[in-house]
Amino acid sequence: MTHTTWVLESGVFPRSHASLREAVVAAGHRLLEWDDAWWSDGIPANIGDTHTLFHGSLGNAARIHDELNWTPGSFCNASAFRCSAWYDSVREWLLHTDWRFLPANELVDSAAEVAASLGCTNRIFVRPDSPLKPFSGRVLDVASLSLAALDHGFYFDDEALPVVAAPIRTMGCEWRFVVVDKVVVAGSAYDAATRTATSDRSNSDAWAYAQTIADVIPPPADVYILDVCECDGELRLIELNPFGGADLYACDGFAIVRAVSQFASDT
Repeated sequence: MTHTTWVLESGVFPRSHASLREAVVAAGHRLLEWDDAWWSDGIPANIGDTHTLFHGSLGNAARIHDELNWTPGSFCNASAFRCSAWYDSVREWLLHTDWRFLPANELVDSAAEVAASLGCTNRIFVRPDSPLKPFSGRVLDVASLSLAALDHGFYFDDEALPVVAAPIRTMGCEWRFVVVDKVVVAGSAYDAATRTATSDRSNSDAWAYAQTIADVIPPPADVYILDVCECDGELRLIELNPFGGADLYACDGFAIVRAVSQFASDT
């Protein structure tokens, strides 16, 4: 296997990057720390091109995908990870069975109508269409739904930002899985509220469910993140996320480095 260069923005994910860094070094790959100054000062000449991988913030992952000729790079094609790009193809497994895609200002202007079309009354779930998370998904009161309630003017300025509106679902346990070339290679159970995580087992029901989905859906990227939860006594797909900018929680760093580096070498 060809040695790869891993460029990590470890200040973003200090916990999960600890095992990732250890795995990169143990495998004999090159390890570099990302520096935001490179955007203004220039990317060092000895970084990039083939067999270069990035993991860090969503913003940098997306910009590296769009602007730098790194291969494979950051696995963060934002367009492919928009909810509107893949929701229909995973309807059979998705947590939401009904939803609406629309601009944020249109949602605000017609909140009661949109909620009624989804079978909602007093409250509704809203999240950004973009995987770059210009605001966090949240439950809002229909009667007082506003752009300010979506953090407009604080995290984003576009009043017509595409959003997803859906009925509220109550989630139980949650899991995050790393998929490489349609194979689930690592997993972690996690608590989103406390950001605590434990490594998941490859023989768990959640892992098997994630693999079932990964086997058949059109992948948004060769390497991506697949999130699963319990809801109403069954497992459901929450969302797909770009690998390059996703927290890996307690996923096995050695398994990730081994599989992703092998994929980079093979391609």
